[in-house]
Amino acid sequence: SSKTFWTTTGMFPQELIIGFPKCVKINKVAIQCYLVRTLRIERSTSKDPVGFEHCVEKDLEHREGQLQMEEFPLPEFQATYLRFIIKSGFDHFVSVHRVMAEGT
Repeated sequence: SSKTFWTTTGMFPQELIIGFPKCVKINKVAIQCYLVRTLRIERSTSKDPVGFEHCVEKDLEHREGQLQMEEFPLPEFQATYLRFIIKSGFDHFVSVHRVMAEGT
């Protein structure tokens, strides 16, 4: 829903885990967030959300008063769980408004 979002509690790092019903192939992950400075994405192909592997880490551009929209192409990528780790922010509180994963 565009009316909901996830917000941090004021300290870093913070993490958000998204699970799929089964292991899926992902071509691209996109995120809409606010005031995120450094974002890391990890994946797990396990049945449970354990054994995460580093996928990508990026410093995002600061956009005062606007949502940050970032895309991460991930060719030949499989995951059962995605973990988004917000390592730092431009403020004490940051938010994630939408996460999209494209694939099969």
